[in-house]
Amino acid sequence: MRRLVLMGAAAGLLLAACAPVPVRKPADQAALAAQAAREKQLAGVEGWTLEGHLAVSDGHDGGSGTLTWTQDGERYDFDLRAPITGKSFRLSGGPAGAMLEGIEGGPLRGPDAETLMRKALGWEVPLRELRAWVLGLRAPVGVAELSFGEHELPALLQQDGWTVDYRAWDLSRQPPLPQKVFASQPPYKVKLSIDSFRLAPAPCADCGR
Repeated sequence: MRRLVLMGAAAGLLLAACAPVPVRKPADQAALAAQAAREKQLAGVEGWTLEGHLAVSDGHDGGSGTLTWTQDGERYDFDLRAPITGKSFRLSGGPAGAMLEGIEGGPLRGPDAETLMRKALGWEVPLRELRAWVLGLRAPVGVAELSFGEHELPALLQQDGWTVDYRAWDLSRQPPLPQKVFASQPPYKVKLSIDSFRLAPAPCADCGR
């Protein structure tokens, strides 16, 4: 298996970082109504640019780095750079397939991003679902169980075999957006700390009429 030697000494920093566990309460009618309202507000968002820090672990090995994730409809660019070594890779693609650059032996192509990351890096990252989870939304992959914290915002989301732990929210935005998203499906862990989140304007249904 090919692996990217990218992360160096920073590999354990984000994974080891301790964050206080938020208050969690079972979903009630008010919390579910607030979540439905958030999801309706964000339903038209087709793209964003997210900047932050990503850490991934398979229970034995791990890596971390600074992340820039650009989403434009079904197309995406996922750039990760190690802060100490300066090494980086770029994952890009869409419905027609995906390409991973920055690995030994040249670019690697495959049917989807998840397959490429698993093959080249040994990482298990649910990017299709993460696209919804980073917005604090339920992914369209089946039943989701929610627990809520302060301000009627999700604290814990369980879906598709993954547990998504929301450790912090940006309350200055309307609707609020997550700042720390920790997803796990033992032994795999994906931890995302978001520094900035620029949403693309939603399409105007009445424009041009």
